[in-house]
This record gives sequence, C-alpha cells and structure tokens, in this order.
Amino acid sequence: MLTPDTLPAFRDALEEAQVDGWLLFDFRGINPIAKELLRLEGMATRRALAWVPARGIPVAFTHTIEQEPWRHWPAEWTRETYSSWRSLEALLAQHVGGKRIAMEYSPGDAVPYLDRIPAGVLEMVRAAGAEVVSSGELVSRFYAVWSEADIASHERAAEQIAAIARDALAFAGRRAHADHTITEHELMRWILEQFQGRGLSTDHGPNVSAGENAANPHYEPSPSHPRPIRAGEILLIDLWAREEGGVYADQTWMASVGEPNDEARRIWLAVRDARDRAITLVRDAAKRGDALRGAEVDDAARAVITERGYGNYFTHRTGHSIDARDLHGSGPHLDNLETREERLLIPGVGFSIEPGVYVPGKVGMRSEVNVFLRPGEAVVTPRAYQTDLIEV
Repeated sequence: MLTPDTLPAFRDALEEAQVDGWLLFDFRGINPIAKELLRLEGMATRRALAWVPARGIPVAFTHTIEQEPWRHWPAEWTRETYSSWRSLEALLAQHVGGKRIAMEYSPGDAVPYLDRIPAGVLEMVRAAGAEVVSSGELVSRFYAVWSEADIASHERAAEQIAAIARDALAFAGRRAHADHTITEHELMRWILEQFQGRGLSTDHGPNVSAGENAANPHYEPSPSHPRPIRAGEILLIDLWAREEGGVYADQTWMASVGEPNDEARRIWLAVRDARDRAITLVRDAAKRGDALRGAEVDDAARAVITERGYGNYFTHRTGHSIDARDLHGSGPHLDNLETREERLLIPGVGFSIEPGVYVPGKVGMRSEVNVFLRPGEAVVTPRAYQTDLIEV
C-alpha cells in the first residue's frame, strides 16, 4: 500500500529505477494494481490517477464528484480535483510533463498481466509531455510480494494439498484395481470435500485427468462426460486452494495406475528433471544473491525437455506468478515462450514451477511445485515434493 510509512521505500525504488515517478491509473477496476496500492473504495466510476514522485509530495487527481473513494488518501498529501477533460489534461501536463514516468505498461504487450493501461491513456499521458516506461519491477516490489502471514498461510495450505493429492491418487488406484472405478469428476468432487473439511477453498477445479485427457493442460472433468479412471493409465491431478484470506498453493501430482510403460517413464523423467533444473537454478541464484529473470528459468527447464526429444510437446510457460491476491498473479512469471518475462525474481515474490509434456491423444504429464523467495533463500513447497512417478 502507498502510505506515509511506505512512501520512503517507494521513493528509494523510484530512484533505483531511474524514473521521476510512478503514475498510477485506474478506471472502473481495470487496473487492480493501482486500485489496491491507492486503497480506492466505494463507487469509483471516473478516472482516478495518482502521481508518486521520486522527490516531493504525492498528488491525487480526483474527479470532483468522486471524493469518497479517496478517503484513505493522507490529508498531508496533495489532492487535485478535475471535472472536465481539459482540466485533467492540464493537471497531467503540470505534474508529469517533461518527466520519465512508470506506468503499468508492457511494451509490445510482452507481459499481459502487467499491461493494464489503455492505449488511449498512454496517448494522453505522452501528449502531456511524459516519457512512459514499464512499472514492472515496481509492481513486483510493492504489489506482488508476500508478507510473513502470507508465507505462513501458503505453507500450511501446501502441506494440506500435498496430503490430499497423495490420498486421491491412492484412492483412485484402489478403486481401479477393485474393478469399481471412480470417474474423473467423482474424484474431483472428493477432493473438493477434502478441501472443505480442512478449511481450504478454491475458485474452480481441481483438474483430474486420466489417460489421453491429461494431454490437455486445461482439461476439466464433467459429469456430463463421465470418464472412469482405469488400471494401466496415467493419472494427473492439478489442485490449488488456500485458507480464507491466505495465499494459494498450487500443485500437480502424477501417478500410474499400475506399472507404467517405458514411454511414460521417459516422459516423467524429462518433466521431473526439467522441474529440478529450474529449482536448482533458482536456489543457487538466491543463495549467491545473483540477478535472475523469469525468462532464464523458463529457458533452463525447456532445454531439458528439448534435450529429451519432447520440446514440441512443452507448450506452455514453466511457471506463473502467485501473489497475495491471485493464483495467477501480477509478479514475475517463469516464461520466455508465451510472453517475454524480463522482470527479476526478487525476495518476497512467489511463483509456480510446472514444466509439462503433452502428447495429443495419448498422454500428458506435469510436475508442479511452488517457490517463494527470501533474502538468500528459495523455499520450495510442499516440503516433500514428488520425486518418482507414483504407482497406485
């Protein structure tokens, strides 16, 4: 949050970023980053902006009829009001004209999760005489980072989810071998019951995929198309949940219902080893204090799968940001495939590591863990993550 207590940290970060300030913009919630940092609440139907300079006092640009959403704006800071578009543009020229400013903008839409400013607004700000650069590193530092309470809730959820996943795999295996198969959507419902019993919640899912369905990374089981989980198949379970008000834990676990064939073993080893190369890279960089970007981790994991001959079947990024508000957050992703993620992995951020191989019509495998960064340390959750293809 932007407050008098956090303002010195904002100023330091702006100096480090070599910008004159950060221009926060929101309109009807299209930029949740700005809305959260400014603590805008209530009816806000007009454009809301705030100028946070590297030197000087922050300035809010508020519409005359919408003062209530700004009730958290400190009295000692400046509040400008506008009514007409002419007055808003004049205020922009007065405060940001001739300055190098950061906004939630990603050149070329390189990182869509960061690209929150409409093109017309960028044109308006540039017409006011400002040079606009990306606020990506600032977003990581002030919006995406986890608190100690966030870390604690995530770790609790991660251990609960891991236990549920292992139990779910074993349960499906017992049913398959007893000729009393359970369907994908029935196992999904069973997992949701386990979440509820342990005080966890989720927005949708989980993903339970058997056999060829696992080759679809975003497959969703449905009672309208019941699919039994049979002996001799690969089973993928992707599950994510959180405590109330906590940070999501997101994991994918793999099993073979019975002994896997040679191809399944090869794919599993490729996926696992890619995951582990990414983990090692992140851990080593954190320990040494080296700069590391999300794209570099994606490249490292992808190289392993390509070396094993499955590069064409790894069709998504290696990992996504997890921030304190969203499962797919606004911090740095592990991606140099779908997007050009150039942001640094800094202490305080969290993300998934989840390489996968998907052979259409045959089989899919993914192994997913989460990581959060402390100074000098990368912590992987769950503590005991999957190392071998589980046979059930």
